[in-house]
Formats: sequence, structure tokens, C-alpha cells
Amino acid sequence: MLIKNAIVFDPDKVFRNREINISGEKFVEPSFMNLGFSPDSDKKQIDATGLYAIPGLVDIHFHGCMGDDFCDANDDTIKNIAKYEARSGITSICPATMTISKDELREIMKKAAAYDNEEGAKLVGINMEGPFISEAKKGAQSSKYILKCDAKLFDELNNLSGNIIKLVDIAPENDGAMEFIKEVKDRVIVSIAHTMADYDTASKAFEEGASHVTHLYNAMPPFTHRAPGVIGAAVDNDTVCVELICDGIHIHPAVVRATFKMFGNERVILISDSMRACGLEDGEYTLGGQKVFVTGRKAILEDGTIAGSVTNLFECMKRAVQDMHIRLEDAIAAATINPARQIGIFDKVGSIEDGKYADLVLMDKSLHIKAVYVHGKEIYSEL
Repeated sequence: MLIKNAIVFDPDKVFRNREINISGEKFVEPSFMNLGFSPDSDKKQIDATGLYAIPGLVDIHFHGCMGDDFCDANDDTIKNIAKYEARSGITSICPATMTISKDELREIMKKAAAYDNEEGAKLVGINMEGPFISEAKKGAQSSKYILKCDAKLFDELNNLSGNIIKLVDIAPENDGAMEFIKEVKDRVIVSIAHTMADYDTASKAFEEGASHVTHLYNAMPPFTHRAPGVIGAAVDNDTVCVELICDGIHIHPAVVRATFKMFGNERVILISDSMRACGLEDGEYTLGGQKVFVTGRKAILEDGTIAGSVTNLFECMKRAVQDMHIRLEDAIAAATINPARQIGIFDKVGSIEDGKYADLVLMDKSLHIKAVYVHGKEIYSEL
């Protein structure tokens, strides 16, 4: 397949007018095409004049959509989620677990390992958000199943998943947390999350090998001039990447802009943190076994606690650009290149490059999706 006249977002984060060539599941270089090789037997061509071509988005932290939650662990759960995500421009997914029982976590991992990955967005990993968190900052997580950091449990769950857990979230102030970081840091990204950690504790965790912060600003102490906390410690450590939820509910636009200035455009990762109500109407839903009430773009528990988002990652990226005035190039990188690099899959996805999977979104100047391709297969098209 040949896509002509597109405004292509290249790996150096610059837009260029050029062609995109796809052979089977992968992008191929134009120089290879000039040797007389045809990308597909039907020689399909698409005129993308006036359209942006960007890599398929990579969401490394979300829970569900369209009535399904990753923790449901039903036979069709991942398939249903993957279909919606792909249609929405998210082509690689790393859904998150919750603080639930060990048996439920085991079942989720087994379902993930058995998933055939044939339809929609590709399952590229799992984000283990619970249960090693702080009671004081549990947010929408259930306190009933909170546990101390347990490397043996992590390894068991990872083995059951087929070793696809990419992130594990912890509160570093908890007993045994530093030992846990040292034990698992070489086989999973350790993220600080749902925590009361101060600056010194967070800095120590980063020194020991943690390298990520889950939904920055949310479920952690605020950044203040005398107590910079986890946020200040992350700023001071260049190896740490941070997640941002740009749904317009979780973080004020001015803080989003300040975060890009503090961390630069290589360390910020946009996530959706979406729950099962994403894509559906207002009403009552559940998250981690707790009731969630959705009105507009806001989802809350009965006590008023914000409970994830109801906005998918593409819409978060779009909102970051149009409402929060983040540069388009920076927002795209934060939803494609940066997450792919962080979870170790940038050799396969995250940019439009020779040899990578042909995950691609075509969108107009208003950032409206015109077409989506996953591994070279057309998922959606208005063209």
C-alpha cells in the first residue's frame, strides 16, 4: 500500500511531506520500493493530501471502555476493548489492573496470556497498578486488598501473564518497598503511585531503580515550595518519566503546560486512565468493585473521589493541543514515541519507520481521525 502526499510525523518529531509505504504488516523505506517492489499485490494507493500521518497511539495506563474493564477477565473483554481502542487511534494497549484479590489478579493474567491478539489494538503489556499502594492515597482503589510489596507474588503473576507485565506500581514509603525495587527493577519498570512519599523517600526510590511516576499530581502529595514530594524528586531525576491525564478534569491546563516545561518533551507520557464508561453515556458504572457515577467528562465515587477518566487517549492528546496549548509535535510524541520507549517496544511501534509495524493514524487539521491502520490492516476509514 502506498500513502501519498501525507504530512508525516517523523521519529525526530518533525512533520514532513512524504509518502508512506506499507508491505504486509510493516512500513518499508521508499528506497526499497524504488527497486521495483510493490507494497501489496493490489497496489492500493491512498491520497492523503492535507492530512497528518502519525504513529498509532500507545496507551500504557487505562482500565477499560465501552462497558468492559480489563479486570473483568471475561473471554471477550480484551477483544472488545481492543476494537474500541483501535477505532479511536490507539493501536497498542497496556491496560491496568486494580487493587483486587490475588485470585482475581491470577485470572486476569491467565486471560491476557491466552489472548490471541488478532483483532483491533495489540495487547503489548500489562500495567500492574495495585495492590502495593498506600491506604492514605488509594483513590478509587479498594483498601481491602492492599498488600505490602511482594516480589514473589509479582513474579508469579508475571509468569502467569506470559511475562508481559511492563509496569508495577508501588508506594515507596511502605515496608519492604526499597527491597522490592532492587529485586524486580531489572525485569519490570517500577512506578511510584498512590503514595504519601516525601521528596527524600521518592528520591531514594529513584536511586534504587524506580523510573516512572503514575498519573503525576493525582494520588500523591502536592508539589509545594517547602515540600516538593514525589513531583520534585521526579523533576530532579533525568531517568524518570511521568504520566499525565489530559482529560480536562484531572489536571488544570496551566499545570499541564508547566509539566512539559519542567520535564521536557521526552519524559512526559500521556495516558487516558479511562474506565469502562469511556465511550458510553452518563450513568452508574463500576471500577475495582466500587460504584462510579459519570456526568459529562467526570467520573466520581460515592464520596466524590475522582475515579479514572471517561476520555480515550486520542481525545486526551487532542485536548492537550486544542485546549491546553501544548505543541502538536510534543503531544503526539507523548502519546506515541515516549510510551513505546518507556515500556521497551519502540523497536516495533511508536514511530513511522522502516521495519516497524504499520500502525498509523491519518487525521485532518482539526485532529479528526480519517483512517486507522493496525499492522497494515485498515481498521477504520472515511477516505
